[in-house]
Amino acid sequence: MAKLSIPTVDFSPFLIDGDDQDGKNNAKEIIEQACSDYGFFQVVNHGIPRDLIKRALKLSQTFFAFPDEEKLKYSPGSAAPLPAGYNKQPEHSADKNEYLLMFPPQSTFNVLPTNPPEFREVLEELFTYFARTGEVIERILNDCLGLPPNFLKEYNNDRSWDFMAALRYFPATETENNGISEHEDGNCITFVIQDQVGGLEVRKDGEWIPVIPSQGTIVVNISDVIQVLSNNKFKSATHRVVRSKERSRHSFAFFYNLQGDKWVEPLPQFSEEIGEAPKYRGFLYKDYQTLRMRNKTHPPSKPEDVIHITHYAIST
Repeated sequence: MAKLSIPTVDFSPFLIDGDDQDGKNNAKEIIEQACSDYGFFQVVNHGIPRDLIKRALKLSQTFFAFPDEEKLKYSPGSAAPLPAGYNKQPEHSADKNEYLLMFPPQSTFNVLPTNPPEFREVLEELFTYFARTGEVIERILNDCLGLPPNFLKEYNNDRSWDFMAALRYFPATETENNGISEHEDGNCITFVIQDQVGGLEVRKDGEWIPVIPSQGTIVVNISDVIQVLSNNKFKSATHRVVRSKERSRHSFAFFYNLQGDKWVEPLPQFSEEIGEAPKYRGFLYKDYQTLRMRNKTHPPSKPEDVIHITHYAIST
């Protein structure tokens, strides 16, 4: 049986001058199929400079190699909707990683490092590029779903809750190798840059597919909000991170998010207008995010008690 792999999409037709309609149509076809099947694809020629990605990964490695007392200088404040700053998973958590979380560069919630000196500037530049990429992919998804022009942009017009995390996963031990447990993301769209250690895996048809690291490639996955809006037409990707024994894994994850007061429910275009029953009851996004955070801060003793988007599913 042929090994499954993640579809790769060339983004250059959306970024260069000219009208490469064939290139755009081909990319949209790949993306629509991937989002309908399992919600994962990779992007090349995405416009984020390779040198910036290399510098960000190198500075992240430097930061996470500091002693805890240095990293803890950048611990989160209490006002942010998510804990912006340096965090380490609790000892009792099944997830074995530490991370630095930031909101948009202008956000007053941010607690960004001054050491190494150039790290903050690189983080802010990378965030800005990710946000631009998010706008392009949002527009493509809008077209793939057949929604009116700019529908998703106007629905999701507050970018203040977007966030990015630099992550370090500790080396695996002899007895366990979990980096992040099997899950789906709760936001709209997620972008991942991983170093050459790898470990990211996505589930399709009951099989775990490794996402092989490739320089210059961004991994994209569809998340819960898009799944709910599309009434399951597009899938929120199930994925995990498996740690390597040899060395730490470093990555960046950018979460193209939703403002907390937004109401989320299946759009009529995918429910009553086509005679389909809504598969989810509506909810305030911030309420769902609170439940998701509780999964992290107070991990349930039983896996079945972890909150997923199925918490809002309507049983049929």
